Amino acid sequence: MPGHRELKIITGNANPELARGICDHLGMTLSPTLVCTFSDGESRVEIGDNVRGDDVFVVQPTCAPVNHNILELCLMLDALKRASVGRVTAVIPYYGYARQDRKVVPRVPISAKLVADFISVSGVNRILTIDLHAGQIQAFFNIPVDNLFAAEVLLTYLKQFGDQAVVVSPDAGGTERARAYAKRIGAELAIIDKRRDTPNTAQAMRVIGDVKDKVAIVLDDMIDTGGTMMEASKVLSEKGASKVLACATHPVLSGPAIERMEQSHFSEIVVTDTIPLSEKARASGKFQVISVASLLAKAIHNIHTESSVSVLFSH
Repeated sequence: MPGHRELKIITGNANPELARGICDHLGMTLSPTLVCTFSDGESRVEIGDNVRGDDVFVVQPTCAPVNHNILELCLMLDALKRASVGRVTAVIPYYGYARQDRKVVPRVPISAKLVADFISVSGVNRILTIDLHAGQIQAFFNIPVDNLFAAEVLLTYLKQFGDQAVVVSPDAGGTERARAYAKRIGAELAIIDKRRDTPNTAQAMRVIGDVKDKVAIVLDDMIDTGGTMMEASKVLSEKGASKVLACATHPVLSGPAIERMEQSHFSEIVVTDTIPLSEKARASGKFQVISVASLLAKAIHNIHTESSVSVLFSH
């Protein structure tokens, strides 16, 4: 019976610190797993525990190096399937390739769907993720997908600013997310009208809403190269915001992102640990990391005990 399956958690090399944090909240230890690389570059996976009939959760965000971490995840899932696991859930706090979810020009792949197929055929029974960039990715899987909201942990931190804050969407597409946060902390809403000239670059144009003498919180689901955020901090500072913060679930921080964040007008950059920060980012002093370990631990407990997961979707 599902209720009698033993709960086990394993992890690859993408974010073992988060996996250990989840285990701490659940009062358990990680199951031993060997995940390394052979001398010729091929990945090697070996599950150290007997998992026959167990309920296993594999914690592995598909962050950089993206392709390597996806392969590690698929190999762990295949190893569990061949070891007669009872049920396996892939815990993917950050889902790589999520921005390639449609054909925007001719003769390109829908990469987010292909990655979903890779993971599915590896033997997974369920997906647990946080703040998918595009909600429709859930339909790329023919298995249950629980898409949690990091708002549950981020709002606890942001509520300290209360009515002194204004939540700012860096573009029109993020307005719904920003409105939900603003409502929860009793803040005003503003939107930045921007023009994107080339991929991974953005130019902020003007602010729709009043930010003068307010704590402006620029909210997005991820910070990638940081161009959008940097321009947002500049225009908000020019419009008289007393303080400018950045808030994002996924600190992708690729290319010149860290340098841009250090040079920006942000006094603080609030992110979660869905993706581990590099040593360089940690050393900058601007980043405040809020852990999602407790949120994932609650979801894992509810899935394991066959309880409702929707109670965690209050956002």
